[in-house]
Amino acid sequence: MAKVKVGIIGATGYAGAEILRLLLMHRDAEVVWIGSRSFQGKEIASEYPNFRRFTDLQLIDDDTDRLKEGRILELADEVDVVFTATPQGACASLMSEELLKRTKIIDMSADFRLKDVAVYERWYKITHLAPDFLPEAVYGLTELHREEVKNARILANPGCYTTCSILTAYPLVKAGVIDPSTLIIDALSGVSGAGRSGKVANLFSEVNESAKAYGVASHRHTPEIEQELSLASGEAFTLTFTPHLVPMNRGILATEYAALTKKADGSLWTEAEIRAIYEEAYGNEAFIRLLPAGVCPDTRAVEGTNLVDINFKLDPRTGRIILMGALDNLMKGAAGQAVQNMNVMFGLPETEGLEFIPVMP
Repeated sequence: MAKVKVGIIGATGYAGAEILRLLLMHRDAEVVWIGSRSFQGKEIASEYPNFRRFTDLQLIDDDTDRLKEGRILELADEVDVVFTATPQGACASLMSEELLKRTKIIDMSADFRLKDVAVYERWYKITHLAPDFLPEAVYGLTELHREEVKNARILANPGCYTTCSILTAYPLVKAGVIDPSTLIIDALSGVSGAGRSGKVANLFSEVNESAKAYGVASHRHTPEIEQELSLASGEAFTLTFTPHLVPMNRGILATEYAALTKKADGSLWTEAEIRAIYEEAYGNEAFIRLLPAGVCPDTRAVEGTNLVDINFKLDPRTGRIILMGALDNLMKGAAGQAVQNMNVMFGLPETEGLEFIPVMP
């Protein structure tokens, strides 16, 4: 079987470089070209020394304005799939039927995640440049949309907060175990989730020995979480989502609180019943680990992997349940999930290139 030929736009961002790292170890993929707006003409190893001796790929110019002039179609002819690790608006500006006739697109931004263009424009404060392609774009949370992913031409790869938050709550929302309108999500992120560009707020001296909330009642991942969990519940609802920045390189930890519903006979859900719901949903999933009772997810236990660790705790005193999930924001929260989706799209083993034991310490 011929290898899947790959191009990466935005290869010098954290997500783009992580995609490249994974694909260089992938038995069924060949990276044909990688791009950068700022470092074109240089070898990737000059910016990411971890690639020394593993690849001599040089960065081509992937400035969006020049790509829109037709260069993107020439590049698309060389590959089977293009990963676009670009800011919001960039992928949508390139989208056309001519492009999709030539290659598949796995987009790392939010351009095709939200089905309602008005919601996208309200939360991201930009005009959507390719709304006609929203209906066919597949939301690439693989465990929930695997069948749609198989036939996708445009794959909207979810982000880190959303992946962790949605997967942690989805089975219980779908089963009606919790009242989704009572759902509150607190999530912690490592600094790499903010990207590689220089920002004062992300300097070592600003982040070290500190933790802070941000995007309170306004974070752009909120409608994405609501969209997917509303699909699970069968009705639209709103929730409270608060992200926090903590001094670590990688990781997402989501702690979620919700009121339990009662069963049809009026009795309360038991721990065994809730665990059975999770097992039915995720028991055969290669990248989701339901932890033993009493064990809380820990970001270091998933670092460098495509794994998601999930657990829960009943609180009989308040009639609520506490849900917990952890993942690596650059892996299952970005690049790992993108490669997982690529595997499904091209009929490859879903775990190819992604079977790593977490790094500890």
